[in-house]
Amino acid sequence: MQRITAPDGAGIVLHSTGTGPDLVVVHGGGVTVHEYRRLAARLADRFTVHLYNRRGRADAAARREPYTVEQEIEDLGAVLAHTGARRAIGHSYGAFVVLRAALRLPLDQIAVYDLPLRLAGHGLPTAFLDPAEDAVRAGDTARALAIVGAGVNPQSPASRLPLGVRTAICRAFLRTPVGRTMGGLVGMTLAESRQIEAHEGPAEEYAGITAEALLASGAKAAPYFTEINERLATVLPRARTLRVPGSAHNGIAAAPPHVVNPIAAFFTTATDRG
Repeated sequence: MQRITAPDGAGIVLHSTGTGPDLVVVHGGGVTVHEYRRLAARLADRFTVHLYNRRGRADAAARREPYTVEQEIEDLGAVLAHTGARRAIGHSYGAFVVLRAALRLPLDQIAVYDLPLRLAGHGLPTAFLDPAEDAVRAGDTARALAIVGAGVNPQSPASRLPLGVRTAICRAFLRTPVGRTMGGLVGMTLAESRQIEAHEGPAEEYAGITAEALLASGAKAAPYFTEINERLATVLPRARTLRVPGSAHNGIAAAPPHVVNPIAAFFTTATDRG
């Protein structure tokens, strides 16, 4: 474990494992690096994997307010500079961070899994934000999680249950370790979703990304993730898409071989090309 310094002087705690070319993992919303320990372990025989908690979580510094994705990009830039890494994986909001960062940071290869974007009216739904924020302000974390869960996973059968039933399920979920983490971070998750909304634009906005990109989505995740990837692939000059059979939104954190191996092969092939 190493402590490095962000451009604003805040500390970033770097958790690294493995041997080989450097690869940075940027985690999703509502969780910490703890949920990605299986991914790191399954990549560690091929890469030196670097993880860090984004701000406001676990051993990370507090967020600056008002929050913007720019501070995420600054922190990722500090991690890249310290490690010498030019490869990054992002999941969910972490994928949004990696994609935005690739517009200006020295990244040669990026892999994004279930990338949430708003592309000219398409992509991540945003109608859930107002009622979820109302629930957070009212102190009803279970209701907020229920609203967020149905909003971002409209394909899920659970999303069609009455809100009261979903709230009761989330109340039970909050008694689990991951539930407590997600409940404690739900306000931050909503702030991140607002950043995605604020950066809505045409896919062509990302045409300047020169990094080789793997745009991955889970076949059991919301269909809009695959749609986003297909739209981006038409404008990114060095992109390919991957739809992983049987994989849900948390597939990359669960890290079964059929998710990890294609991603590792992408980076290994890129490494072999120099």
